[in-house]
Amino acid sequence: MMALTVDPEPGHGQEWDDLVRIWEGTDAPEGCKVEIIEGIVTVSPPPSKDHSTTAALVQRRLYTVIPEDWGIYQRLGVSVPGRAGLYIPDLVVVPRAVATGPGNRVPAEEARLVVEITSQTNANHDRIGKARGYAKAGVELFLLLDPWQSGHPTATLYGEPSDGTYRLLEAVEYGETLTLPKPFGLDLDTGILPAD
Repeated sequence: MMALTVDPEPGHGQEWDDLVRIWEGTDAPEGCKVEIIEGIVTVSPPPSKDHSTTAALVQRRLYTVIPEDWGIYQRLGVSVPGRAGLYIPDLVVVPRAVATGPGNRVPAEEARLVVEITSQTNANHDRIGKARGYAKAGVELFLLLDPWQSGHPTATLYGEPSDGTYRLLEAVEYGETLTLPKPFGLDLDTGILPAD
């Protein structure tokens, strides 16, 4: 993973605009993910096969429960300017109307669910920096799938964001079932997920 620090506290005005220009102009190898995490432009390598399989399995199950006018996206940017962030979650569920039209990102507060799958190189970004950013932006539900968690792969669901902090709704080890509340109403069998 590479990183380029521009300003530790952007989020408004010229600093944020400069950071977004750098993000847009970063020429990363195909398949790499370029994000702004807490004011730092980061480039992550393409995900592993297990990582991609996890995203595909979760996406398939989500499609069985979401409303017809919602979509599930794997490469859509989520803008969190108050946290100096422009993330590309592994999965984001938003109303299709929000994700339609020009551009390559949506406001984070429009997300109904964000799913991040940790990789060995980005686990702390997902567990800490992005979790704070999503909570601060008011993302309703944040599902962290963490096959790298201390030898015990875990699935953790956060929700009810308030003052930039999430409440822990449920945490299970892979192999157990995690329940996504309404409007999803989905029992996710984590036993089907590969543990990198």
